[in-house]
Amino acid sequence: MKTHQVEIQKLKAASTNQYGQLMFKVDALVTAKTPVDGIEPSSFIVMTEANARVLMALLKAQFTEIDSKKPKSRHGRPG
Repeated sequence: MKTHQVEIQKLKAASTNQYGQLMFKVDALVTAKTPVDGIEPSSFIVMTEANARVLMALLKAQFTEIDSKKPKSRHGRPG
C-alpha cells in the first residue's frame, strides 16, 4: 500500500453526488510517505485549525443538504 501525507492548503468547495458521497475541492500538497518498520502504514491528512473549522462548516452544510433531500417521516399517520 502506498502511503501519503496530504496537507490541506485551502478548502474551496463541497458537494454531494448521486451516490451520497461528499466531495471536497481543495488545494493540497501531497507527498509520498515512507513506511516505518513495525508501524502500520497509514496516510495522514494535515490542516490548520482555520481549515479544520472551514471543513466543519462545509460538512454541516452538506449534511443539511442531504437531510433536506430525504423523505419526511409521516410519524405514524395513515397514508
